[in-house]
Amino acid sequence: MTVSPSRSRLARAARGPIGARTRIVAALTALAVPAAAAVVVAAASTPAVAEPDDVVVSEDFSSGVLPAGWRIVDGTWKVENGRLRGTSTSSTANNKLTFGRHMNDFRFEATVRFESVQSATRWAALGLDVPADGATPWWIATMRSGTTANNGLEFAQRTTANTWNVTATGAAPYAAGTGRDIRVAIEVHGSQARWFFDGVERLRTASLQRSTDGGQALFVNGATVSFDDVKVTELAPNGYLRPKGSPLTVIAHRGASSAAPENTLVAQEVARRAGADWIENDVQPSRDGVPFVLHDATVDRTTDGTGNIRDLTAAQLKALDAGSWFAPHYAGARIPTLAEQLADLRTRGGNLLLEIKGRHTRDEVARIVQVIRDERMTGRVFLQSFEVDALRHAHDLAPELPLGLLRSTLDADPVAVATELHLTAYNPNGTALLTRPSVIADLHRAGVAVMAWTMDSASQWQQLEEAGVDAVITNRPAELAGWNAALLQRQQPAAPTVAITSPAPNAQLDRAQAPVVAVAATGAETVSVTLDGTPVTVGERLDLATLTPGSHTLVATATGPTGTTSVTSTVTVAVTRAGLGYLVLTSGAKPKAVAWMSDRLGSGRYAELARYADREAGRLIPAGVARIIAADARTLAAR
Repeated sequence: MTVSPSRSRLARAARGPIGARTRIVAALTALAVPAAAAVVVAAASTPAVAEPDDVVVSEDFSSGVLPAGWRIVDGTWKVENGRLRGTSTSSTANNKLTFGRHMNDFRFEATVRFESVQSATRWAALGLDVPADGATPWWIATMRSGTTANNGLEFAQRTTANTWNVTATGAAPYAAGTGRDIRVAIEVHGSQARWFFDGVERLRTASLQRSTDGGQALFVNGATVSFDDVKVTELAPNGYLRPKGSPLTVIAHRGASSAAPENTLVAQEVARRAGADWIENDVQPSRDGVPFVLHDATVDRTTDGTGNIRDLTAAQLKALDAGSWFAPHYAGARIPTLAEQLADLRTRGGNLLLEIKGRHTRDEVARIVQVIRDERMTGRVFLQSFEVDALRHAHDLAPELPLGLLRSTLDADPVAVATELHLTAYNPNGTALLTRPSVIADLHRAGVAVMAWTMDSASQWQQLEEAGVDAVITNRPAELAGWNAALLQRQQPAAPTVAITSPAPNAQLDRAQAPVVAVAATGAETVSVTLDGTPVTVGERLDLATLTPGSHTLVATATGPTGTTSVTSTVTVAVTRAGLGYLVLTSGAKPKAVAWMSDRLGSGRYAELARYADREAGRLIPAGVARIIAADARTLAAR
């Protein structure tokens, strides 16, 4: 096992793009700014730099002993046959082993195999934030042996009250079962995590509640599970870059604005239930300085009122109906304050891509930052704006908040702009982006994500996905979430197929023939063949001289990521004059015996040949082949 030292090097904090900077979320969240008539927010300290791709833990258990620093908290754990085996004899025992160190951004990988289970509901887990002594609360990524169940995969917390807080569930495309290696990987960025099952993302959450010191762990429950090739890698802090195997991040434009009145809590709820990863909304101040969620400069289009938002007080804005314009069903919906929206996200789940709409003074941006901190949501809010000054103010006041620059057209050098403004994401109009998609790779190399707006058709999503975009802002989050699911289904490995192509099924063969064993397989990692239960090698020539006459069974088995399939073929070894001649000539008998048997075969005196083979077995003719020659000769004599 290799363990690297901490990679937070403050001395390097000033160099490189913001994509390479750590968001010190946990520390800065506590710095809530007290309310005041004139809001002043002190600039936070410069964030530290995480070193990407540092391997913190790498263990294949080849030493035969438990690695130093790995702590058995409960259950039976031992290293044998190059794997770590954990055993839990009870479905109520969450047996665990802890190791590693606390990190905000990391990838945790392991090869996991259920050796035996009490039932398909029992599980193994990778601990994502677990105290060294195993005390609650802790967070895990769980995999049941019955992974195709709706809760076959989970992100869950064990609370201090010893209850479960399950934040996300999903199903794998095939069952882990027993005896099968599954490569599990979890990518964690603060409160966000993605689950990869055999290289494809199957689940994500944005609701991890991180500690300041929890490390990694392995868990077993009601099962014996073996682990191999455990690896923990520190990642760069920009968790908005789409990893390989992940679908597009779904950002609901003004909530689910195609299905509910935009920028309202009901639109937020519809988007959340539709599977949106982020809610995109707009923020502007009322006349008395309260940040409200509204897109237009006036309330005319989306409420029953009139006037500029900046000319109306908070009380006047709260009295407006913001739902009837969309449909009678939504009558009574209100314009939410930013604080109300954040409270809803905090308690019911979700993340906010918040656009600072229009020009804002430094104090107005400071008030937005204050609300975010007061609502304890710094780890789940991403600020974006068309206004460069607003982003500069935000960076000065709250460097822990990620920033995105909205653009209607592409800059000549998006990377330079991103570096100058400390951007985590560059967010252009999707149509403009597709005119020059090469900028996506340029931004990714600089550690900057790309979020395209506002794209509502499957053809656009397809183009953006192929171009490598990280996230799409859309009015149709449910449809994009469904499109993502269909894409993952298409990426799922097909079930393996196998066919025996040689010898041909139902072939009649004589001993003079030596067919090569050949199979055709798809979706297979391994292919095996047996002849009458005995393994044979694909590409090997079958020796028919040693087989008994009659029917013989070939079975080919293909195993792939999605399962195992087998096919059976039958061939018949027939006794023929040519086949008997082949046996005589290749028998290894003395030359005079070969000459004598060839003479009797040529003249059709099969009975004499049989008696001679019996008499000379073990003397002039090797015993084994003599018995086969005699048997075949008698068969021909009887015809």
